[in-house]
Amino acid sequence: MTSGSRSAGLAGMVVGETRISTVGQEGHGLTYRGYSIEDLSSKSTFEEVAYLLIHDQLPNASQLADYRAQLVSMRALPPALKIVLEQIPSDAHPMDVLRTGCSALGTIEPEGGERSQEWVADRLTSSFASMLLYWYHFSRTARRIDETAGGDTIAEHFLTLLNGEAPSDLARRALDSSLILYAEHEFNASTFTARVVTSTLADQHSAIVAGIGALRGPLHGGANEAAMELQSSFSTEDEAETAVMGMLERRELIMGFGHRVYRDFDPRSAVIQEWARQLSEDRESMLLYDVAVRIDRVMKREKNLFTNLDFYSAVAYHHMGIPTEMFTPVFVIARTCGWSAHVFEQRADNRLIRPAGEYTGPMEREYVPIEQR
Repeated sequence: MTSGSRSAGLAGMVVGETRISTVGQEGHGLTYRGYSIEDLSSKSTFEEVAYLLIHDQLPNASQLADYRAQLVSMRALPPALKIVLEQIPSDAHPMDVLRTGCSALGTIEPEGGERSQEWVADRLTSSFASMLLYWYHFSRTARRIDETAGGDTIAEHFLTLLNGEAPSDLARRALDSSLILYAEHEFNASTFTARVVTSTLADQHSAIVAGIGALRGPLHGGANEAAMELQSSFSTEDEAETAVMGMLERRELIMGFGHRVYRDFDPRSAVIQEWARQLSEDRESMLLYDVAVRIDRVMKREKNLFTNLDFYSAVAYHHMGIPTEMFTPVFVIARTCGWSAHVFEQRADNRLIRPAGEYTGPMEREYVPIEQR
C-alpha cells in the first residue's frame, strides 16, 4: 500500500498475512487451514474444527477423545464469576453478558504461567455456554443450574442447558454444523479488532472481549437477529413479498443478504439452509422457512443479492428453541477458537497495528486567548 492510498472501511486492502482461513482469491469458497467448509461441515464436528484452528491439524481419534474430555472438564465456572453473573439484570443483552463474563474471568484466571494461550482458548470456548445459560436461568428464575451438564460436545452442552433436556439428534447435529460454519472467517471486523488489540501485547482475554464488542454491532454479528425479526413478522409468503418490495422501494436495509468478501454466493448459506429445512419439517412448522425462501427469491430477482450465513441461521436457531437474542452469542461460542487462532498468529510475528488517517479537518488556526473569545 502506498503512502496516501486509502479505502473506505479498508475494503480491498491487504492488512496482513494469515494461514488460518481464506475466502478464496476470487471471492469464492471458504477453507479453514486448507480444508473446504463443505467437507468440514458435512464430515467433521465442531470440536475437530476447533482443534484444527488452534493446533493447525485435524486430530486423530485419540486426540479428539482427549480434547473433548478436556473441554468438558473446563465447563465449570469459578464461584466468583457466578457472583458477577448473578448481578447482571435479566434485561441485559446476552452479548453484554458474555463480554462481562470474559472480562471477569480474565481477572479471576489471568493468562500466564500454566494458563497458556491454548488453555485460555479452550477455557473460553468451553465455558461461554456455561456463562450465558447460568445467567439466563438465574436472572429469570433465581435457579442456579449445574452448568457442567450436557453430553460431551459444545452443541449438546448448550442445548441441554438452554432447554433443560437433551436435544434431538437432528438439533444437535444442526447446531454442531452451524458452529463449524461460524468458527472462522479470515480478517472480518471482529477478528481484525482482536488482532489490533493483540498487536499492543495485551492479554488474550482483552482481545476476545474486543472481538465480542465488534461482533455486538448489527452490521457484523447481529444480522441473524435482524433476519429473525423480519421473517417472523409475516403470516404468509405473499405478505412477505409485498412488504419486502415496499422496503426495497424505500431503500431500506434488509439484513442477511450479500457479503463484503463474496462476489456470487456465501458457501455457508446453502449448508445452513438445508438444516433449516430439515428442522422445519421435523417441527412440522414450515411457515418461517417458506417465508424466508420467498424473501430470498425476491431479493435475488430484484437485486441479484444472495443470502449470507445469517439469513437461514435464524430459521434453524428458532426451531432449536434458541431465543433470538442468543443468536449472536452462539456466534461468539463458535468464533472464539477462530479469534484465538488469530491471536496466536499475530503474536508469532507481531508488529503494532497503527494505520494512518487522512486528515480532513481545518488547516492551521490562530489560537485566541479565552478572554478574547
